[in-house]
Amino acid sequence: MGHVRTKCLFGLLPVVLVLSGCIADPGPGPTVALSTAAPSRSPSAPSTSAPLETTQSTNKAPVYWIGRSNGNVFLYREFRDVPEQENPVTRALHAMMSDKPLDPDFFTPWQNPKKLATSISGKNVITVDVSEDAFNSNLDGDMATRAIQQLVYTATAAAASSGLIDSGQQIQVVVLVDSHTDYLAFGHVRLGAPMSRAAGMVAPVWIIDPQEGVDVPGGSVKITGRSTLPGGKLHWQILQAEANGDKKPFLTGETTAAADAAQSGVFTLNLTLTPGNYELRVSQEDASGDQQDLNVDTRGFSVR
Repeated sequence: MGHVRTKCLFGLLPVVLVLSGCIADPGPGPTVALSTAAPSRSPSAPSTSAPLETTQSTNKAPVYWIGRSNGNVFLYREFRDVPEQENPVTRALHAMMSDKPLDPDFFTPWQNPKKLATSISGKNVITVDVSEDAFNSNLDGDMATRAIQQLVYTATAAAASSGLIDSGQQIQVVVLVDSHTDYLAFGHVRLGAPMSRAAGMVAPVWIIDPQEGVDVPGGSVKITGRSTLPGGKLHWQILQAEANGDKKPFLTGETTAAADAAQSGVFTLNLTLTPGNYELRVSQEDASGDQQDLNVDTRGFSVR
């Protein structure tokens, strides 16, 4: 699927790369200072890796952001509306570098670049060529590594969900800066060599739908997400916002993440909710018996 379709889309032999890019208006240019200590690798912070996205019928672009949970730093995905005039990988990365996350718990250290271009070879290698101004943030080594993986996850997700690559083979990303290799990204990560998705990056608990801030129809509201512990128990809670802004418990319960390979870690809830503003909280069960919420993800949405 990936080899034939990729060559048709780009009109190239597998060994040839042609950059199909976009020119973006430069951002206001302030340097964002972000820092984090290296996350602990405790039982509450398992080594995690998200399955590669499958082909989607929607035109929304998968974009990964950085977020914190229980003192650790992970990647979280949103699907975003993007201009259709760019190729799928370019527009997803452009959104990652120039847009703000819908969820206020997430952030991105990337800056809006003057130039951004991408291409895909017949060997499942995605090449990203971006201008140096994209790296104008002050990061420590740990956060710099996560920022580069944020790019790798977003690029591979966009290529897979749009059907441009063969998801049955290894997918790699090469990052060039102003068409050159060997750039030291954020002062810490050497670029130019092929990179793959690294384990230990994605959130242990991850609410997929609804997305932050959306309005959903009343009645039965479907909630979906993923846990990195297939077959593991999850606690969930719905809080309802009162007129004074306080949030009160509305519904609570437990569910189990799917254990089968086809739906590994997926969880689904179907809840009956009346019109109002809500916050969903999902966490993994604490196996130590301390009764604390582990790896919490939250999502605000409204029922109309």
